[in-house]
Amino acid sequence: MSRYARQMMLPEVGEAGQAKLAAARVTVVGAGGLGCPVLSYLAGAGLGRIAIVDPDAVDVSNLHRQPLYRMADLGKPKARLAAAAIDGYNPDICVTAHPYRLAPDNVVELCDGADVVIDAADNFATTYTLSDYCLATGTILVSASVLAFSGYVGCYCGGRTPSVRAVFPELPAKAGNCATAGVSGAAVGVIGALQAQMTINCVLDIEPSPLGRMMRLDLKRLTVSGFSFAQAAEPARCFRHVSIADVEPADVLVDLRTVEEAPEPIMPQARRGKVDNIVALATPAKNRRVVLCCRTGLRAWNAAQRLARAGHTELALIATG
Repeated sequence: MSRYARQMMLPEVGEAGQAKLAAARVTVVGAGGLGCPVLSYLAGAGLGRIAIVDPDAVDVSNLHRQPLYRMADLGKPKARLAAAAIDGYNPDICVTAHPYRLAPDNVVELCDGADVVIDAADNFATTYTLSDYCLATGTILVSASVLAFSGYVGCYCGGRTPSVRAVFPELPAKAGNCATAGVSGAAVGVIGALQAQMTINCVLDIEPSPLGRMMRLDLKRLTVSGFSFAQAAEPARCFRHVSIADVEPADVLVDLRTVEEAPEPIMPQARRGKVDNIVALATPAKNRRVVLCCRTGLRAWNAAQRLARAGHTELALIATG
């Protein structure tokens, strides 16, 4: 037990707490900038079973903020590399790699049995898919997002607190990402470390509980703030993400991606459209479900908002990734 001696000295941990950590199961979705510190610190703390979900391969642009990987790893799957790295770091834990994308049709398989699900993917579709699952199952969700020098981390669901949708019921019309707006590697590391600590606090039942709490950090201005969302109400209306396998013959499927993005539509019967003309395109099918598809889910969300204002009630989203 000398590996954990320094943390077991803490009265909040001790032998009983270390046993809780060893018995815990977590699913970490995303092995990138947030996932690397999350995985490193959870493995170091002795979290007993860790599942890693990530479909991507290592790119040279990842290396400034993803220290689990090396130049020799370029082009190789992150999930398998991360699993091997933390297994070598702590062989006492059980690590499994799932090198594919989390989606509505596999979220149950990938997250079933987890005590805590960690959203380190930092994209809308994954966050809301995980939140819907965790709200339905009473599983704790620790989710974070980072852009430029700032970000936030919150602790949701768990059978006692609201979901992500209660805190963020609306998406912006436009949103930046690391590729378009840039990101500080150190800022990502700080937020990822906070995710790991929130997870450990949840497993150990440390009070005050992080459930229903959010922390915001601006590492350019060096400010920290936080608030409780424990009393937030779940939205009356929300647009659910579905998988391609969930599309039914009677659905109206609209692919909002450009031909440059996707030369072939998502399915042969899909109509091509844009957010600006979505109402005119879908109005003839007002009594049928409209399924809206784009890469990240953001355009599909905004198109669904327009259709909802026009009277459509059956709407679903697909994010192709």
